Amino acid sequence: MKKLVTLLLFVSVGIILAACGNQDSEENIIKVGATSVPHAEVLEEAKPLLEEEGITLEIEQYTDYSLPNQDLSDGTIDANYFQHVPFLETEIEEKGYDIVNLGGVHLEPMGVYSQNITSIDAIEEGTEVVISRNVPDHGRILSLFESNGLITLAEDVKKSEATVDDIIENPLNLTFSADVNPEFLIETYQSEEDVLVAINTNYAIEAELSPVDDALFIESDDSLYVNIVVANTADEDDENLNKLVEVLQSEEIQNFITENYNGEVIAVGGSEE
Repeated sequence: MKKLVTLLLFVSVGIILAACGNQDSEENIIKVGATSVPHAEVLEEAKPLLEEEGITLEIEQYTDYSLPNQDLSDGTIDANYFQHVPFLETEIEEKGYDIVNLGGVHLEPMGVYSQNITSIDAIEEGTEVVISRNVPDHGRILSLFESNGLITLAEDVKKSEATVDDIIENPLNLTFSADVNPEFLIETYQSEEDVLVAINTNYAIEAELSPVDDALFIESDDSLYVNIVVANTADEDDENLNKLVEVLQSEEIQNFITENYNGEVIAVGGSEE
């Protein structure tokens, strides 16, 4: 009987220790939502560095911009890495998410592409410009057109919040259409030959378009649209998530971005704006 009791105690202690071990392991797993290019690729590069810190990184890939903040807010993922600051600010304002910017990692310069139009000087009057229905990108795209001398925006408008209604000069009478989801802009570019299409760099790279070589014009590297890591506000001081940001901002990962994407994705270290 004494042997049986001893055996039961041994088994019970083993179960408790195993449970504790599993709990510790789970606490050091972080699940991060990301779009596939370049975000998930950068996270894959960061995996072994996080392993050295005792943190296991799981990557959840998305193609729909509307989902990562929703899944973050409901606890499906621990953080996400796919969006820039103006997009985050709009999501918080419109949907009430209690989420926060943990730090900047890289910039994807927005580019404007066309099948048949080969230069700014070749843009004809009345040309259609296709932009995404993603409202936070509208001011970004319009500012890009303004910086290339194609339109003028009202002086009193905040550039990141500009809309088509804020255009005060449009000498070529360009028409701006915002009826396409960002992930389908490539299809528009491929099927509509005589239009201009503003395409987010992650989708351009996936379609083997180079912002540097194939775009008529792209943003400069002083753009406000830095891509950031975002977490729930309650997790702002979480050790594992802050270690993730530290690794992504490290010299090793920043060098990977610079060397791997040849200027199509720009490393920005800890810049958040």
